[in-house]
Amino acid sequence: MSGVDVIPADALQCIRKRLERVKAEHDARILLAVESGSRAWGFPSPDSDFDVRFIYVLPKRAYLGLEQPRDVIEQPIEGLYDINGWDLRKALNLLLKANPAIAEWLRSPIVYEEAPGFREEIEALLALIDERPAAQHHHLSTLRSAYTRQIQGQETVRLKKYFYCLRPAYALHWMWENADGQLPMVFSELRRGVREPADRAEEIDRLLSLKASTRDLGAGDPLPMLDSFLEATIAKAESLDLGHQKKPVPSVRAACESLLLRTLEEA
Repeated sequence: MSGVDVIPADALQCIRKRLERVKAEHDARILLAVESGSRAWGFPSPDSDFDVRFIYVLPKRAYLGLEQPRDVIEQPIEGLYDINGWDLRKALNLLLKANPAIAEWLRSPIVYEEAPGFREEIEALLALIDERPAAQHHHLSTLRSAYTRQIQGQETVRLKKYFYCLRPAYALHWMWENADGQLPMVFSELRRGVREPADRAEEIDRLLSLKASTRDLGAGDPLPMLDSFLEATIAKAESLDLGHQKKPVPSVRAACESLLLRTLEEA
């Protein structure tokens, strides 16, 4: 699997055991399992959680009864391990709405498990859908919520919270500055696609270095330069017409249904 070399061996073993437990307890076939949190975004701390997300399918007979099965599998959080997933039907319906979570799962650099060819096929479907309206609304909402709740007006700030504002802010700027292409998941790739003044880059690099080496950045004074950048980003996004998500053309829906049926036949 790709990218798992950045995961400590003991953690990787635990994750794979838990995924095997999911399969055994739910009679599920995992089509794709990835890391989705700060480790995949590229700014983990030594004690960051492992946010494992997966897409799965149940045996065909499970869908043919009078009651449809639940469309999520949620495992109890155990220590640093947060592992849960979506049924393929749910995932495809969200893909048709350009759900940003699905896009991030498909672009995660850390893949724990995947069925041969599955990710390539579902990525090809996502490429037929305009992701940007949904992504812009999502990242504006994420940025505004994180900034107003965790940073704005605070006398002291938990410094790691800046990363949960900077990533959606850079995602917005990346979409504004790049007319084409798929929105990257990894923070460093977002930064490369955005005009970044030297003083802001230096401040972010300093925080990244601290976050990578300490379990908790702790609290400190607000960072005015970053605050100004985040506030300006929110103001700009709120002033723009971010657009509305278009309904996918019938051929894309048909292709999703075809993928679902073919996968169920294999289940």
